[in-house]
Amino acid sequence: MAAHLSYGRVNLNILREVARKDLREFLDKCAGSKAIVWDEYLTGPFGLIAQYSLLKEHEVEKMFTLKSGRVPPADVKNIIFFVRPRLELMDIIAENVFSEDKLQSSRDFHILFVPRRSVLCEQRLKEQGVLASFINIDEYILDLIPYDGDLLSMEYESAFRECYLENDQTSLYHTAKGLINLQALYGTIPQIYGKGECARHVANMMLRMKREFAGSQNQILPVFDTLLLLDRNVDLLTPLATQLTYEGLIDEIYGITNGYVKLPPEKFAQKKQGEASKDLPTEPKKLQLNSAEELYAEIRDKNFNAVGAALSKKAKIISAAFEGRHNAKTVGEIKQFVSQLPHMQAARSSLANHTSIAELIKDITTSEAFFDNLTVEQEFMTGVETDKVNPYIEDCIAQKDPLIKILRLVCMQSVCNNGLKQKVFDYYKREILQTYGYEHILTLNNLEKASLLKPQTSSRNNYPTIRKTLKLWLEDANEQNPNDISYVYSGYAPLSVRLTQVLARPGWRSIEEVLKMLPGPHFEERQQLPAGLHKKRQQGENRTTLVFFLGGVTYAEIAALRFLSQMEDSGMEYIIATTKLLNGTTWIKSLMDRPESQIS
Repeated sequence: MAAHLSYGRVNLNILREVARKDLREFLDKCAGSKAIVWDEYLTGPFGLIAQYSLLKEHEVEKMFTLKSGRVPPADVKNIIFFVRPRLELMDIIAENVFSEDKLQSSRDFHILFVPRRSVLCEQRLKEQGVLASFINIDEYILDLIPYDGDLLSMEYESAFRECYLENDQTSLYHTAKGLINLQALYGTIPQIYGKGECARHVANMMLRMKREFAGSQNQILPVFDTLLLLDRNVDLLTPLATQLTYEGLIDEIYGITNGYVKLPPEKFAQKKQGEASKDLPTEPKKLQLNSAEELYAEIRDKNFNAVGAALSKKAKIISAAFEGRHNAKTVGEIKQFVSQLPHMQAARSSLANHTSIAELIKDITTSEAFFDNLTVEQEFMTGVETDKVNPYIEDCIAQKDPLIKILRLVCMQSVCNNGLKQKVFDYYKREILQTYGYEHILTLNNLEKASLLKPQTSSRNNYPTIRKTLKLWLEDANEQNPNDISYVYSGYAPLSVRLTQVLARPGWRSIEEVLKMLPGPHFEERQQLPAGLHKKRQQGENRTTLVFFLGGVTYAEIAALRFLSQMEDSGMEYIIATTKLLNGTTWIKSLMDRPESQIS
């Protein structure tokens, strides 16, 4: 049982258990010993559902990564391919099956499509002449994966790109399907609000699917009061900004993937006195990051400037606890001390890890380069000189800084200025192509298509009005003891979270004018609860809102929503769901049109 998934108002462990049950049932269909051949992208998401021990219990003896050629030799009866429905993967599977057939092996082949079966993929396997080799062709519905007690992600890496560049609504269909499955477990969500084109599509699909299954409604008292669907393109600014929470900075600098981070090993080596440094580990230190770890749950959402104080406070508490052994005199007291020892040792090693991580981050956040970059970001957010070529960006291009850094800043300037003057736009474009190569013209076109970088079409810039009305900038944000969500960016309140906050109180009618300035429609739908089901609220009981970010969410936005959940007077608890956890770098990368290996 994953305790960190069930601590909140909504027990997300139920979702995980359903996913585990489906997996066990499929594995048991393939009787005998098994080897799983993984589409590499799926191993991380599956790790959040089932550990290797569960697979072993169901006779999985070997695991391989899907690669061309033949499957590595394994003395097993069944070979199961776990893959996303992608045509290029079907060609590799066909190659694998052919090379097995040549060996006249008597193995049984099975294929499990995640998250849906695909007629096109089956057609490709048929064309390749291997479809008949499969005994089981099935689908494993992995829509919303529980990450933490208040966080779900579909880990659908191309959702934003598909919706805004390729006009492909597959991810929206999966989202609607995922929400229908969620309602089957947690009850119908009575109220749906949304902002944006994609949000409108998802709500329509949900309502249609619900009508189709009208007869099979579960008599479950609803756990969620409200669903808020938000398009990422309603707030393009937030992911471009550098996140300043502890978790956000870990993600910005090292990247968090499926709840794990890989860190430089030298900081974590246990050096003994007089020991030669040549034995330092070379493998990155891999750490799991979630609320199962007490200290991490406490500090992850803090502004990084408040982390040092929290760590030193924790260090004092832990050393006082260890000192307690001197006061243990009686057998009973000693026994009690010993029983607490494992917990204390775990706390001490957790403290050591986070102190090392904080030191690594501090080396970067105290650098001049970091400060200069942040200063320019904050100037753009506050509307300072957004309409002319920025000298800092010019310098960065001249010094050939990483292209993604340049693109994040230029896009940010464009978003805060409702597009760039044609002269400024052409200048940036020319400088970027001359410095980084003309092949990046495709990327610039993609950014333009996604409205991240565009020439100004009207002289009217709505951003200052939006900033003022929604109080998106607070001059003296309190980083140590925050009283507003703007602490997550040291002054900037994420627009997406401000919309969520206003929806709860006083409601969107109060900001009707601003909503019209943001892209896409805003709407409200009600879903009928099954007859006889009415949620009676206890005195002082919080309402629960599921906020779904279509196209991705950042850790800083998650921190801001957690902050709202913890506010005494908010009367609201938030569960966050998204198509993908992202940051500015991974987001821009997903819109680039060059092989990843060439992106600096």
